[in-house]
Amino acid sequence: MKKLLLSVFGLILLSSFTISHLNKPKAIVVWQPSHQTDTGKDFSEAAVCNGIIEAAIAGKPNLKEYKVWSLNKPNLHHPNVGSNTIIEHTSAVIDGKISGYAYELQESNKKNPTVFIAVHNNGGTKRHAIWGFIHDGDEYEAENRALAARLIAAVSAVTDLENRGVQLDSSTGRNDYTCKSTGKKAFYSLDEHINTAKYRVLLEVGDNGVSKEFLENPANQKKMGEAIKAELAKWLTEKNLN
Repeated sequence: MKKLLLSVFGLILLSSFTISHLNKPKAIVVWQPSHQTDTGKDFSEAAVCNGIIEAAIAGKPNLKEYKVWSLNKPNLHHPNVGSNTIIEHTSAVIDGKISGYAYELQESNKKNPTVFIAVHNNGGTKRHAIWGFIHDGDEYEAENRALAARLIAAVSAVTDLENRGVQLDSSTGRNDYTCKSTGKKAFYSLDEHINTAKYRVLLEVGDNGVSKEFLENPANQKKMGEAIKAELAKWLTEKNLN
């Protein structure tokens, strides 16, 4: 009888473990397409980046994922324009209104994301290329660098975009938004004081000048979005996050 009770108890524990394991929450992914409509001549960075993100979300496999976007949202300042590295466009409160970027990050943080991926287009580089950016001095800098490297390599592999590697957000040296921990120039969306996601990457895809025709092609947007999604899914599986 004692052996029988122990066996039954063991089966209950095993069943509980199995159910718990099967019900383990999936990693939460938040996508942030650029909301900028003021970059490049006759060019909407917002439309291009949203096309890439929508293709990523629709691509396989299915993940627990969300998009945050301020485009045309009322009661915000700079919802459709602005730089990710300027205080006025990001952390400033103007006439009682928060910025489009602040709104997007607030919405992202509500989802308690594991991974945050922003997609933008570069400009003025005269390079048909792709870059990855991560936050300088971040606790997970090495892991973010590895993720960013994989994502840009995946896009480069299915397009003719040159792989320009992973850069620190402080390396641009532009504008005036800084991280309060390091005092270095930073991307607002990648700052750990603003963004609660553990892993944070920003992709600069193409150049709004030399890559304009390429970027505006829906087939290219689809190809890039699907490549980003597939590589992210592989990385999540390898990290046992999905």
